[in-house]
Amino acid sequence: MSVTALRLIQCRRLSTAGQPGVKKVFQWKALRKAAKVTGALIFGGCVFISYELVALDKAVTLDTSAVLQEKYKSQVYLKATPSDENENLTAGLTHKTRKELHKAARRLLEMSSRLFLQSLDEHFSHVDADPHEVALWVLLKRTQSANKAIRLQAVQELADNHHWHDYQYQTAAQVIDQRTAVGLARTPQVDLRFFRQPPALPEMQEVLSAEDGLRQLLASLPQSEVDKCVQYFTSLALRESSQSLAAQRGGLWCFGGNGLPYAQSLTSVPSEKVESFCLQALVQHSKVQSHCDYIVSNGGLQLLQRVYQLRRDSPKIQRNIVRIIGNLALNEGVHQAIIQSGWLSVLAEMMQSPHVMQASHAARALANLDRETVEEKYQDGVYILHPQTRGNQPIKADVLFIHGILGAAFKTWRQKDPSTSEEKEAESKDDYTECWPKSWLAADCPNLRVLSVEYDSHLSDWMAKCPAENQRKSLAYRSQELLKKLKQAGVGERPVVWVAHSMGGLLVKKMLLDASGDPDMDGLLNNTKGILFYSVPHHGTFMAEYSVNVRYLLFPSIEVRELCKDSPALLNLNESFLNIAKEKDFKVLSFAETLPTNIGPMIKILVVPTQSANLGIGELIEVDVDHLNICKPERKDSFLYKRSLQFILEALQSYISH
Repeated sequence: MSVTALRLIQCRRLSTAGQPGVKKVFQWKALRKAAKVTGALIFGGCVFISYELVALDKAVTLDTSAVLQEKYKSQVYLKATPSDENENLTAGLTHKTRKELHKAARRLLEMSSRLFLQSLDEHFSHVDADPHEVALWVLLKRTQSANKAIRLQAVQELADNHHWHDYQYQTAAQVIDQRTAVGLARTPQVDLRFFRQPPALPEMQEVLSAEDGLRQLLASLPQSEVDKCVQYFTSLALRESSQSLAAQRGGLWCFGGNGLPYAQSLTSVPSEKVESFCLQALVQHSKVQSHCDYIVSNGGLQLLQRVYQLRRDSPKIQRNIVRIIGNLALNEGVHQAIIQSGWLSVLAEMMQSPHVMQASHAARALANLDRETVEEKYQDGVYILHPQTRGNQPIKADVLFIHGILGAAFKTWRQKDPSTSEEKEAESKDDYTECWPKSWLAADCPNLRVLSVEYDSHLSDWMAKCPAENQRKSLAYRSQELLKKLKQAGVGERPVVWVAHSMGGLLVKKMLLDASGDPDMDGLLNNTKGILFYSVPHHGTFMAEYSVNVRYLLFPSIEVRELCKDSPALLNLNESFLNIAKEKDFKVLSFAETLPTNIGPMIKILVVPTQSANLGIGELIEVDVDHLNICKPERKDSFLYKRSLQFILEALQSYISH
């Protein structure tokens, strides 16, 4: 502006000193020159400011490691750009302007840091900032409150606000601590931008293949003084088992004995199957607490992350990997390593899967990581069907689901499969559920904790996952094993209702009988309020004898042999249980099948006759279904589900009604 004024004064002087014609010419020339200079200054100033803003943006970097170390102090490092102040006047002005801009940026960041580190509540009205911006820092600050209730509420509000900008999610992902991150991951439908993404996969040519990496990890783990099944799985995965052992035992992929010896060669097996087999061995190792540190220290978390990303099209491999993470998470000493390896974003994403198996495996792992709101620990095979996330609904009672022979924690409790194409077509339009306890029971009884227990159980030794474990599959062994797991899961600390199918009912009776003789398990026995039996062979079944006689099952397992009709062991178990049930006044409801079940293409048999399903106490209801579908209601409004729900509510009425 000063240059423009000077030009105008010169023009005026010239106009007063010269002739009239000259005056006019000089005046217009001066005005044009002034306009050019002014325009050049404005344009140059805009370019200069734009350049400085870009330069400042590049100069400011956020050191994430410093954030972790300093506990939410946003540390900013400014990269110095060399400049020669004495070169000319323009360079000097540039340096001074940049210095002032840097000071302004530093003041802004220092103010944000002070806001985050100091109490905010009393200073809201004095902060000259966007209220939406301040709200984020307020919630982040409150997640660090010494008051647990305030922390939990802040995490909930942080997740409930779906209007944060991308950069705000990125900021939160950098500054939230481990406790807050796990809480967000266990919040329903949380935005996944709250979590740092897993590290990028390395170039394949620079590292071992996933298959070789898994074998190398297995080879680095201790092999002595471990469970026989751990040895079995590891030796097979490392191709160290002999051909005769594979032919003898059958292997996981060998159900025909000598016909398909596994140990011939793993090189001819597809890579994905080899990886799956190695992962099953790692599952066994991850159950051994002393081996977990070896897995983490030898890069197991990063390797598993890599395999998970490579096998996104294989739900089974992903479940096995998350199963390992859930086992590792039982050890609080490795929680930080799990989170720093990028597993929270993976688990949070899997939690939102529409498939019950995927979501339940992730829910178990996150519950074991959440030491803020979860006191229990969920061992391998114990799955939370409800609640899988944090919630405001207080849990007042437990319902446990125990499957039978060849059953599983999820597939046993699915909705009845449609039998005709018309039913299948109609089913696609309705809300078919893969697990009715998770979908229906949780909705009807939100203040219940619903658990499903899984254990290996097979009709024949050829189908056993671990042949070395066959001698340990008796009811007595399974009972002790599950009692330990349920105790760690907090079962027995509140009222309990058991729901069991087939052999699972015998296991429930054996567990309660064992609990009666263990002072540490008094809570489980005294808090049992009801038992729901679906076709439980209290007096045995003809199927066990029939299968042996016709050699349909070449080598019946211990479970089947224990189910023989009028077996002395079963009679003794039933008599002892009845004494306890009457003493403790358990409520009992039994369902009995009336339709035969297809056993192979040519055989139909009534697996559990009504007289065997009759415990001798409680109500007995016959249902026109076969053995497999007795625990699979057709619809939510079917008699089977409605009567089961009624029994659970009646058994727990005085505990969940208030």
